[in-house]
Amino acid sequence: VKIMKPLCTGTPGVGKTTLGKELAQRTGLSYVNVGELAQEGELFDGFDEEYQCPILDEDRVVDELDDKMKEGGVIVDYHGCDFFPERWFHIVFVLRTDNSHLYSRLESRGYTGKKLQDNVQCEIFQTIYEEAMEAYKEEIVHQLPSNEPEDLERNLEQIVQWTEQWMKDNN
Repeated sequence: VKIMKPLCTGTPGVGKTTLGKELAQRTGLSYVNVGELAQEGELFDGFDEEYQCPILDEDRVVDELDDKMKEGGVIVDYHGCDFFPERWFHIVFVLRTDNSHLYSRLESRGYTGKKLQDNVQCEIFQTIYEEAMEAYKEEIVHQLPSNEPEDLERNLEQIVQWTEQWMKDNN
């Protein structure tokens, strides 16, 4: 049985983790937050002084996840997407948030100065969406609005429907 493998991506603060965890509960798929996986396995390659955060060792993350991704049934959540092997995902969801919402969400997480500005600009310039469009087939990349609680519910319902349809079409 082939099991769907979705990627949830987008700028920090758009709601990937909330969506991913809830989606896992509703679909029975497992959920992997790449940031948490990297912390647990210490999958880092140095420290970024400018942003005051560890630098992800992308090769080690791919090695760590590869077996799990071959089996399928995994929702992957990360704010980057162009280093994952294309074969890993059947569908890519890029969450999008209006700047006013995003700004306050990031501020409440303690983001300040350059880190705050750069992440808001990243969303304004659709950086993650463009990264996804270059890294994956256009027809599997979907933008989802993520501003209000109602958006979360709508997105979940839509993704659950897509997942069920994909399972029917591919098994």
